[in-house]
Amino acid sequence: MGGHLLAFLELLHARRVVDGPTAAAELGVSERTIRRYAVALQDLGISVEGQPGVGGGYRLRAGARLSPLMLSDEEAAATVYGLMLAAQRNLSGSVGALAKIARVLPEPLTRRVDRLRGEVVLSGEPQPPAASSETLLLIAEAVRRRRSLTIDYTRRDGTSGVREIDPLGLVARQGRWYVPARDRSSNELRTFRADRISTATLAGPAEPAEPDFDPDAYVLGMLARLPWAWEIEVLFDATVDAVSTRISPTIAKLSAEGDRTQLIMRADSLEWAVGLLAGLGAKFDIRRPDELRDHVAALARRLNTSAER
Repeated sequence: MGGHLLAFLELLHARRVVDGPTAAAELGVSERTIRRYAVALQDLGISVEGQPGVGGGYRLRAGARLSPLMLSDEEAAATVYGLMLAAQRNLSGSVGALAKIARVLPEPLTRRVDRLRGEVVLSGEPQPPAASSETLLLIAEAVRRRRSLTIDYTRRDGTSGVREIDPLGLVARQGRWYVPARDRSSNELRTFRADRISTATLAGPAEPAEPDFDPDAYVLGMLARLPWAWEIEVLFDATVDAVSTRISPTIAKLSAEGDRTQLIMRADSLEWAVGLLAGLGAKFDIRRPDELRDHVAALARRLNTSAER
């Protein structure tokens, strides 16, 4: 409801009067739902008037204004940075939100934010498929209210179908969103990718999770069992203590070899792995795979070209 409610409010701002059938058609909902939206906005303190009869409809009361969103410079910078991360992770709505906030910032702050957007480089960030913000909100609501979801889901092999699940959490991991859930058709615990859910609707009550169920630990365990395209082993000219401050233990396994550090990790992309390894700030020897050497050399050439410009 949240996304459509905001869309209805934008219609009211853009037009003097919005009739029910037109609003329902544009938003893809029923006229009854439009009436519910009008009531919901009134409950939020936004003055919406209904005009019966021919030529009637809904409008914002003359002089009505939304309370402005007041942000300090620090808060605005934090908001922009958060939206930059969301856009990098292909979260739907983030690019539009970033543009809207940029339009209403004072000019001095706009220049500072533009510099932030232009200079910040999100090194080593994955490029995940897009996930719908509306879907994520609905999943979170289902978890909180202990409701099941009916979803249209596309499997890894490209086939799709309708599933009914009891979501037990929502976990963000390396740019992707995972939904640990009980599949009601098999009564087994599964992990679903949010970006593969095309549509979702709330259904009936869901069975509660086990008291000690940890969504994050469950998803990490699932990811550890997945096959990866590459297994990487390098030897750093640095101690374990020095390397461990720059990389999470959930990404790589570190162990000491004398005063050096062995790093073992798995990845689907050697290009992503090279960016991560280069960012650790120490020289290293490549043990496997040999294909990693080509990617390291390519990165070195790009950096050298940039340095000579």
